[in-house]
Amino acid sequence: MSAKATVGIVGARGHTGGELIRLLAGHPRFDLKFVSSRELDGRPVSAQVPEYRGGLHYANIAHESLAGQGADAYVLALPNGKAAACVAGIEGDGRASVIVDLSADFRFDDDWFYGLPELTRGRYAGQKRIANPGCYATAMQLAIAPVLELLDGPAQCFGVSGYSGAGTAPSDRNDPDKLRDNLMPYALVDHVHEREVTRRLGHPVEFMPHVAAHFRGLTITANLHLREPLALEAAKARYAACYAGEALVRVLDDPPWVSAVAGRHGAEVGGFALSADGRRLVVVATLDNLLKGAASQALQNLNLAFGHPETEGIPL
Repeated sequence: MSAKATVGIVGARGHTGGELIRLLAGHPRFDLKFVSSRELDGRPVSAQVPEYRGGLHYANIAHESLAGQGADAYVLALPNGKAAACVAGIEGDGRASVIVDLSADFRFDDDWFYGLPELTRGRYAGQKRIANPGCYATAMQLAIAPVLELLDGPAQCFGVSGYSGAGTAPSDRNDPDKLRDNLMPYALVDHVHEREVTRRLGHPVEFMPHVAAHFRGLTITANLHLREPLALEAAKARYAACYAGEALVRVLDDPPWVSAVAGRHGAEVGGFALSADGRRLVVVATLDNLLKGAASQALQNLNLAFGHPETEGIPL
């Protein structure tokens, strides 16, 4: 077996960073090269993520020093607006390293491959720069794509996420006391994921996100108006055909529940309902925002970039 490829994680303090460490720690063909976090500098990685049994410590690595780490791949798990400086630093050594960015910074850049494998893997041609889709954006696209060409007017998506999606920086949207017995709407127009999905599908999407009191997992209810009547079984058949053979997407008859998908690496799509005239289809999609919405999808993209089976290292 050839030597393992090395991967560095930049911004590993957050929830997604921890999930990435767990996944890479168990991957047969990747080794963690470094784990960067300013807040956790000097602490053993194993103290934060017990599943990791190596000897790495978190390190506070300046962006301009990332090139000196010599990793074969870098995963950027940083807030929006931080990735460009890291990319510039990584490119400083002239190596052809793979970069997977989990922020929204390059999702609108056509020079970066947009890595939602179930829908875009056919367009992968060895690109070294990969933009990981947003969590909500992944669920919305999975819910809409099988009937995209049948849509009449904007697709309307009502979303509810657990508060881990708000990150670790304190705010109303990740304060358990403020979320208790509550549902908190925010960014009800022009959300970045609304713009992301509209651009990627080439069709207008209207997205209304909310945060609830659970920690992880999200649900999207997509309200889809159709140009012509469609039978319910025909609608289900479209989704079954689109995701046939996909290890990380399950198509169900019943509406999927967030509690059933939390902690799991795939997405579920189902709950198909059709109006009496057959021209309004409602579909529900769920996924774990930290896994298929972030870390698991990043590993799919790393596997794709290095020519490994796409789900290798992802518990199914």
